[in-house]
Amino acid sequence: MVCLGNICRSPLAEGIMQHKAQAAGLNWTVDSAGTGHWHAGEMPDSRSVKTARQYGIDITGQRARQFHPGDFEQFDRIFVMDTQNFRDVLRHARSDEHRAKVDLILNEIYPGQDRSVPDPYYDDDGFDRVFQMLEAACDQFIRRHMTLLNG
Repeated sequence: MVCLGNICRSPLAEGIMQHKAQAAGLNWTVDSAGTGHWHAGEMPDSRSVKTARQYGIDITGQRARQFHPGDFEQFDRIFVMDTQNFRDVLRHARSDEHRAKVDLILNEIYPGQDRSVPDPYYDDDGFDRVFQMLEAACDQFIRRHMTLLNG
């Protein structure tokens, strides 16, 4: 899960996907990063923590980090929150295999529409809306994965 600073959207996405994967019995490694380095080592934004907590998800153990080209080797899927993050992550791709791993997370619920998850950093009221978007996308991704597993 990748956004700009790795303190608002991507920590929520990481927490939601990890929570839902565990509930589905999937042993996935879920992580998040930012394309920027400004918040490296910091906890998620307090508004993200509060929003996640309202839905029974604890993201306080997360720490911001910057996206690294090695993430292409470590992860099967790289979901980005918006088109700028998409371009920034693709700049690090070294192969078609790497590029194929990257997609906008909202394409899970709006295929091919390349919609962005809005950055709630400057909008205190936007965190719950962002949570709802990310939850729907994570639900769809897991549902599709489970359908493929079960044939």
